[in-house]
Amino acid sequence: MRKGTAPSGVETEEQASRWVRSMFGRIAPRYDTLNHLLSFNIDRYWRARTVHRVESVLLRPGAQVLDLCCGTGDLALALEKRARRPVLASDFCHPMLVEAGRKSRAKQIQPFLFESDALHLPVRDASLDLITIAFGFRNLIDYRGGLRELLRALRPGGVAAILEFSQPPNRAFAALYNFYSTRLLPRVGGWISGAPEAYKYLPESVRRFPGATELAAEMKACGFRRVEFERMTFGIVALHLGTA
Repeated sequence: MRKGTAPSGVETEEQASRWVRSMFGRIAPRYDTLNHLLSFNIDRYWRARTVHRVESVLLRPGAQVLDLCCGTGDLALALEKRARRPVLASDFCHPMLVEAGRKSRAKQIQPFLFESDALHLPVRDASLDLITIAFGFRNLIDYRGGLRELLRALRPGGVAAILEFSQPPNRAFAALYNFYSTRLLPRVGGWISGAPEAYKYLPESVRRFPGATELAAEMKACGFRRVEFERMTFGIVALHLGTA
C-alpha cells in the first residue's frame, strides 16, 4: 500500500503535512459550497448512508464516538443528531474547526470539537466505540500509520468507518469521471475557491489513493476484523467498515 499523500513538489512528510493543512485552511470558508456543487449534492447521500451503516454502533448505550478529519462538521452533526448525544469531532486544520463551530451553533447541535493530528490522537488506548472519517483519510501522510492509530483508539468490537473517494470499476464510467475530475473540477473549484492549487491537488490525491480492494486488504493486514466495503455512485466513493 502506498505510504501516504504526496502533494506535487513536496519532499518530506513534515512539508506534506504543512502543505495540506495550509491548503484546507485557505478553502475552508467555501468548502461546503464547493462540496455540494461539485458533487451535485450527492455528498449529502454519502454521509447519510454512512450514518445508517454505523447506526448499530452509534446507538450502543454510552458509546464513545469520534468523527476524525471532521472538516466543517457535516458528518459529526449527522452522527450527533442520530445518536441524540454529543460526539467528538477532530481536525488538524483550525479554520475548518472554526467553520464547524459556526455551523454547529447555527444548528444548535454541539459536538465536542478539538484540534489534533489523526496520526497522534490525544485519546486513551481502547477508549472509543466508533471512529468515522469522511474524505480525510487519503490526505494522511501515512495511511498504514492512520489505520494503526484507529485500531489503538478503538475498544475491542469497536468500528472504524472510512468514507473516501475511490476508482470506479467500470472503465467507461472511469474515463468519464476522470475527465470531470481532472479537467472540469479543478477549473470550477479553483475559480470559486480562489485556490486553484487546492483543486489540482484534490483530484490527484484521489488518483494516487489505493483502490477499494487494496484499502480493504490493508485494513485486514493491520489487524481489523470483519472488513467490508460498499461502493456508491458507480464506485467513485467507497465506504469501508472494519471491526477492532
